[in-house]
Amino acid sequence: MTDETDQRDVAGAIRALSNVDLARLRALARLRVRRLPGTDWADLLNEAIVRALDGTRLWPPEVPILAFLAGCMRSIEHDLRRRAALERTWREQDEPAGSIDPERAIAAAQALGAIVALFSGDATVLRIIEELGYGRSAAEICARHGLSRTDYASARKRLRRALLRLDT
Repeated sequence: MTDETDQRDVAGAIRALSNVDLARLRALARLRVRRLPGTDWADLLNEAIVRALDGTRLWPPEVPILAFLAGCMRSIEHDLRRRAALERTWREQDEPAGSIDPERAIAAAQALGAIVALFSGDATVLRIIEELGYGRSAAEICARHGLSRTDYASARKRLRRALLRLDT
């Protein structure tokens, strides 16, 4: 099955959702955003649908589309809460008057150097890392850099494999 066929299957399954299913998804989205101040439930639901449609999240056909989209929202919520916690930690660790901790600056520079060195021969992966750092979606990254979905997915796999090898 091709990616295009998969996309039509996902789009068709979403279009086939009943009003009751849509109401359930809206209710789930409302519950999820209660722990995410400043996030609108519609944004969460829309992001889950976008990720399903653009292939960022792959729908296993044996999983009901309602359960799949609920899982996407749970994953997005988890990621947003993790990011918010990291940002709080960074803000709390910042020194008054904007002074920079030399040890943290050295560690950050070394980590950045290691990542650039690891992917120095792969400009696509470096671009994706940079764009993800700006919070851009897969679709935005592909559009900005003229990447096909296959190119993007392949680069993400290379990135994931390299990072897993480093972690072992």
